[in-house]
Amino acid sequence: MTTWITICDTCKREGWDAGDMARTDGEALAKLIEAAATGLQDVKTRRVSCLMGCKKACNVAIQGAGKLNYTLGEFEPTTEAASGIVAYALAHAASTTGQVPYREWPQAVKGHFVTRHPPLPQDE
Repeated sequence: MTTWITICDTCKREGWDAGDMARTDGEALAKLIEAAATGLQDVKTRRVSCLMGCKKACNVAIQGAGKLNYTLGEFEPTTEAASGIVAYALAHAASTTGQVPYREWPQAVKGHFVTRHPPLPQDE
């Protein structure tokens, strides 16, 4: 089953306005995550404008139908962060419940979990 990485492309980390402001930190992270996920069958990406986690920018959501879903934040837009997010999404996709054992978490996502959401109830 597909796991989606939903990336906030409007996230701006503290000090963003001191740079060239050509793109947001969220846009930079989204580009790196999209590159890391290219060609994967079980992981897809999408961008949204605002996950409402501004104090913990940069934010992503790891989501799969019928599974536990997670919001992660406080990432720097780096290749290491993007690779860790995609590796976690692959483990999420492989899990029947969406729960990934801590020992399998990539180092790059440890300390970045903000919330866990239970799956939505199935329609009757």
